[in-house]
Amino acid sequence: MTDIQWRDDAPIYRQLKERVITLMLDGELQPGQALPSVRQVAADYQLNPITVSRAYQELVDEQLVEKRRGLGMYMTPDAARLLLARERERFLNHQWPAVLERIERLGLSLADLIKAPR
Repeated sequence: MTDIQWRDDAPIYRQLKERVITLMLDGELQPGQALPSVRQVAADYQLNPITVSRAYQELVDEQLVEKRRGLGMYMTPDAARLLLARERERFLNHQWPAVLERIERLGLSLADLIKAPR
């Protein structure tokens, strides 16, 4: 994991969890690959190991990570698929309605959107 700037608007364990999810979605963590150990993450970021464990446990609960006794935590084979489906659903149900409303309010056409710079 790279440097993380902790924000004050969310618990650190949740920010750490989101960072691991980002690594999974970006392909920096691959299915079957080990996550850094709780001790290593705690030492690297000066966190309480319980904070790191809580983040990892939520990933286990969501079936994105599996515990291998004596070996550590590993990204599950289905993690990328589960995450992509979840993120698509979140976008379509929570973000897209606001984007669509704004598009309609501005009177933009499909042609306008296609021509827009990326």
